[in-house]
Amino acid sequence: MLFDLLVSLPGIDLIERTSSSLRVQNVVQLSLAPAFLLAGIGAVMNVMTNRLIWVANKIERILAADENDTAGDLVEELPALEQRRVYAQRAVMLSTASAFTISVVIMLLFISAFVRTPLGTLVAVSWLVTMALLMAGLASFLLETRTAARRNHERMMQRKRRG
Repeated sequence: MLFDLLVSLPGIDLIERTSSSLRVQNVVQLSLAPAFLLAGIGAVMNVMTNRLIWVANKIERILAADENDTAGDLVEELPALEQRRVYAQRAVMLSTASAFTISVVIMLLFISAFVRTPLGTLVAVSWLVTMALLMAGLASFLLETRTAARRNHERMMQRKRRG
């Protein structure tokens, strides 16, 4: 009698479906690749954030020097630095969005072990969105580093012409 009552409680079916350690192990194994990707995104974001901070600080120093009339030729750097800041900020934002969506993928993988509704399409779409956001973030980061390299090249050419 008590057993029949417990079996009829809502949620018992859910516990039954998820009580299999093999099923949980499968979900953990499936979530390892996205979890490693999340760690990789975090590492790349660390580099992006450091570059963004460096560029923002450089802009602030030049603007402060310009207010004191001590900036001199450094003011010429502002347009390229501002462009770099925009690219770096965009890269960080897109990478953050990709980290969020890969977290959604991991969550959906675990939820799929608990519900009967097939979530494969939703997982696949989330994965594609993650990859698109990550690619866009990396492309923006590429533009930032390209802008920095181009500006360095321009500076070197100016020095050659002067000297």
